Amino acid sequence: MAELDPRRDTVLVVDDEPDSLRFLTDTLENAGITVLVAVSGASALDLLQHVTPDLILMDGIMPGMTGFETTARIKRRAGLAHVPVVFMTGLTESEHVVQGFEAGGIDYLRKPVNVHELLARVRVHIGQARAMQAGAAGLDATGRAMMAVDRQGSQLWSTPMADAVIARLDPAWGRRGKALPESVQAALVRLLSRSTIGSSARIEHDEGALELVLIAQYRETELLIRLNDLNPKADVMRLQQRLSLTDREAEVLLWISYGKSNGMISEVLAISPRTVQKHLERIFEKVGVETRAAAAAVAIKVLDN
Repeated sequence: MAELDPRRDTVLVVDDEPDSLRFLTDTLENAGITVLVAVSGASALDLLQHVTPDLILMDGIMPGMTGFETTARIKRRAGLAHVPVVFMTGLTESEHVVQGFEAGGIDYLRKPVNVHELLARVRVHIGQARAMQAGAAGLDATGRAMMAVDRQGSQLWSTPMADAVIARLDPAWGRRGKALPESVQAALVRLLSRSTIGSSARIEHDEGALELVLIAQYRETELLIRLNDLNPKADVMRLQQRLSLTDREAEVLLWISYGKSNGMISEVLAISPRTVQKHLERIFEKVGVETRAAAAAVAIKVLDN
């Protein structure tokens, strides 16, 4: 298979109708877009083992594996979950629009497809997907363990640090194309059942715990999760030694790095919020910072090295 031109947008068209395929291919190629073609759900899944397009145009109704089932399978592949899928449906098939969104589609086009609407939506969704990936890359650079999931708990993307944290929890897990470990999936179900920003769920293990914290929601279908790999005893010792902190100061700084408020830290450490604040003021002075975010960044850097 020839390599794709990385400078051109690439769209996979999945449709079993020759006339529709011809129209879509000609329209997209005339707009400078590289087009890949699959005439069935099975052939699309096979093609996607070798190449990742920028967007997928999916016919909802096809013989054998439908476009809805094909999309659901695509979204279960971690390496493809971020690729936007736009459904194509007949003018009278309103119920298929709902099926498309439930399967993981991001938008739909009515057949017969309008050329200008097709190109506009393709460009918009490719741009949005790239912006999301750029955001993930930015988080990669900060060294944070973050991942995004949909409302069903399916993984959309994750930073390398998040992958490493999950792999330490379950060494048999491999990132590409594999579902999250059962323990992580169960924790996500508990977390998403609450659906409030700041909610958390823990997975206990021999060396401590993995905490999943819901920190943001993008649109209605993308939830941002921070992963805190909790090993308080070892981490406190490292912070204490590297930053010349007292034991209690190191504990407060560790929980600050986990994103906890003074109130939460006061509950965990069984001290008053006022005492937490006093420790925090001494930490700022010793570490040479002025904000919680800066103190957390110092702690994360120490713990990552």
